[in-house]
Amino acid sequence: MSLQTTSTKPDLGSLRIDDHKRNSGKTGKRVGATFAVLLGALVITGGVFAFMHQKPLVDVIVVQKAASGPQALLNASGYVTPQRRATVAAKITGRVTGVFFEEGMHVHAGFVLATLDDSDLQKALASAKADRDATQANIADLQVQLKNASIGLHRAQELLAAGVQTQEALDNATMTENSLKAKIDVAQQQVVAADARIREAQQAVDNCTIRAPFDGIIVSKDAQVGEMVSPVSAGGGFTRTGIATIVDMDSNEIEVDVNENYIARVRPGQDVTAVLDAYPDWQIPCRVHMIIPTADRQKATVKVRIKFKKLDPRILPDMGVKVTFMGEEPKDAAAVAPAIAIPQNALRDDGGQKIVYLVKDDRVERRAVKVGVNRGSETEILAGLTAGDTIVVNGPADLHDGETIAVKK
Repeated sequence: MSLQTTSTKPDLGSLRIDDHKRNSGKTGKRVGATFAVLLGALVITGGVFAFMHQKPLVDVIVVQKAASGPQALLNASGYVTPQRRATVAAKITGRVTGVFFEEGMHVHAGFVLATLDDSDLQKALASAKADRDATQANIADLQVQLKNASIGLHRAQELLAAGVQTQEALDNATMTENSLKAKIDVAQQQVVAADARIREAQQAVDNCTIRAPFDGIIVSKDAQVGEMVSPVSAGGGFTRTGIATIVDMDSNEIEVDVNENYIARVRPGQDVTAVLDAYPDWQIPCRVHMIIPTADRQKATVKVRIKFKKLDPRILPDMGVKVTFMGEEPKDAAAVAPAIAIPQNALRDDGGQKIVYLVKDDRVERRAVKVGVNRGSETEILAGLTAGDTIVVNGPADLHDGETIAVKK
């Protein structure tokens, strides 16, 4: 029996794509690509249009009349500086045996801040007292001998008068009495010298007690028990030179450096307004105390000392402070109408002319103004504005007349 195998030949023509279908697929892709391009262009155009028509954001203020009274002449900055500040140190070199204060403590003059080891000095004091006592005891013995010598001299004088004793015996008795008197004088001077040595030794002992020189507050604790202290730096930097730093808060004042070009605007007794960096909303009344009569050639400044009219516990040494030197009160203050003052960042320069932008119905209006003198961070406006006008203080540099704006909230 034989088997006959029949093979079927595949029809490759069935895999061929019809030309009509091929052309319709290409057309669909081209339409999709064109639509994507048009959509992207539309988005970009819309973004550019929205950006170009975005309202600029600005800050505005309402113009008000400047306060009447003395006007600011000059601004300066400086620091609170106490005129009585002392770093208390020992007069001798010694080891600290006691510290009786803490930072922030209020102390009075004479308060014991610390003590040093005085054991060796106490021994020296005791030795000086012993020498004095020994000399005083010797004086007592010499006085007894002098009394006996005086009796012998009197007897020799009587015997010589009776012709019983010779002149030589009288001379010897006189010499003995005078010698004892001289020895007593020497011993008394030795007692005086011993008293001086005792006072010196006692002073050395007293120097081991460090006291506050005046009333004040401790602002720095510079030594601890067991450390060596000295009035001069010694021991390769391992010896302390101070015990504590005391500040008299009642002596706080302000020191500022004023440019020598403007020092003519400052005078003693002039009113000053001070603002501490720590309390920017607190205006402190002050007055000029002294203009130091010398200039700093490196900085071209003159130092000015300013007194607080009333001290406050919030005023601390070395705080930063800004001061404003005030002018004199106008003689006829009631007849002088208060001027308008605006922040200097509201002014713009347009071809040499000062302008501002008023805000009216969400649009800006260009307005030329006439300016006066500067008052610290503000400028006096003589003409062009009235109280109640709303103006732009912070805004884009390319603002133009009639442009619609948005006010920052």
